Amino acid sequence: MAEAEKSSLSLEAWLMIGLLVSVVLSTAVIAIVSAGKTTVFSPYENGSEYEEQQLTFMRDSLEDFTVANTMSTPMLVNDWQNPHRTLLVIAAPEKPFDAAEAAAIHDFVTERAGKVILASNSTNAQLVAEEFGVKYFDAPVRDDINTGRYYEVTNDNGDRISPDTKKLWSVASVTRDVSTMGDEKAVPCSEDDVRQENVQNCRIPVLFHRPTAIQVLDEQADEGRDVHVLASASTSAEIDAGKGESNPTLGEGETGLIIRIDYPGQTVLDQRSLELGGDIGEISATGSIVFVSDHSVLANHLWDQDYAEATGKQQCDSELYIQFGHMCWDTDSEGLNKGLGDTTWRGNEAFFTALVNDMMEFDNKELSATISRNTASFNVVFDESRHVSSTLSMPFTEAMGAIVLLTSDGVLKWLIILNLFALLAIAIMVVPEKENWRHVFD
Repeated sequence: MAEAEKSSLSLEAWLMIGLLVSVVLSTAVIAIVSAGKTTVFSPYENGSEYEEQQLTFMRDSLEDFTVANTMSTPMLVNDWQNPHRTLLVIAAPEKPFDAAEAAAIHDFVTERAGKVILASNSTNAQLVAEEFGVKYFDAPVRDDINTGRYYEVTNDNGDRISPDTKKLWSVASVTRDVSTMGDEKAVPCSEDDVRQENVQNCRIPVLFHRPTAIQVLDEQADEGRDVHVLASASTSAEIDAGKGESNPTLGEGETGLIIRIDYPGQTVLDQRSLELGGDIGEISATGSIVFVSDHSVLANHLWDQDYAEATGKQQCDSELYIQFGHMCWDTDSEGLNKGLGDTTWRGNEAFFTALVNDMMEFDNKELSATISRNTASFNVVFDESRHVSSTLSMPFTEAMGAIVLLTSDGVLKWLIILNLFALLAIAIMVVPEKENWRHVFD
């Protein structure tokens, strides 16, 4: 009987076995699910195999800002320091948001004056969009083969690739709804305009890979906000729902490609200008969120002009537009007038650089000039939590995300501490009492 008791495992051993088994099973499940997955649309992946689909060029363009990333969850955005000086970039969310994450992003923009760019061509972004009264369609947009606004692409030999009417171009405003612009909407923004942040009365061409459509649902609108449709597809564009001639056509201005929503007049704490005392105090700031209907607009192959041209994207001076009789952004009636300036597409970098600079608080007169004139005082955070990583890194990133999430929540943090105390108490109770030790020999 005594030998049987000695051979049985103690409670501590069973607890350790259970812990090890749970860790192994969790790691195996995560590894199996993420097997064969490659991280794309990341600002930190420098491998040449998927270079076109990464955001490394965008990160390099924004190097004057303080650039960071988050691997855990967007739920923590409201815990960040100086949210009104922080831009969150969410590109190509492969994992959908949950309701809590969507609500946190909404609060970040509407209550903390945070800035967000959400670029997606799928309904994975829909829960966030719903918080702002915006709808993402679940199918790509395609245009008319004869009159549509799509761009030409050539192969390595310079030969025309069969036209893809889902590869759209548009001309975008940085600050104003296109429908409210007059003759100035035909004026192209010059490089000096972008550099000097003088982009209120001009527009910039933007290329899309395969966008979906987005719409503002007025009945769900928040109060005290400014909504601007910065870019949209043509009147002939339709939602490619696989219904042939019965595909829905939303109409001019309704097939949104880029939508900006601003929430001005929020009160935040920061160092104030000398006119307001130069101390830490309340200032007014603007929260902004920009919905983009295609994540590829931020990818390397559309971000940089030289890289894009090397991969076959054609400018308006290409003979292909004339030869095949469809419009480019400087010949379309709703496009730019090349008589008013240079209409060259300078990569999507030109538009999004101007957009980021305009969203930030650089022109906030209530903010200390020491901060507003220092780009490094503003943060750009790339959200990596929405991406599916490789088999080796996925268990680590998921574990780190869980730890950060749990230890950042006040209730969950204390729950973890209490559980640790409970385990310690159990361990103390199950340790057998030893016999009193005594000397046998003096």
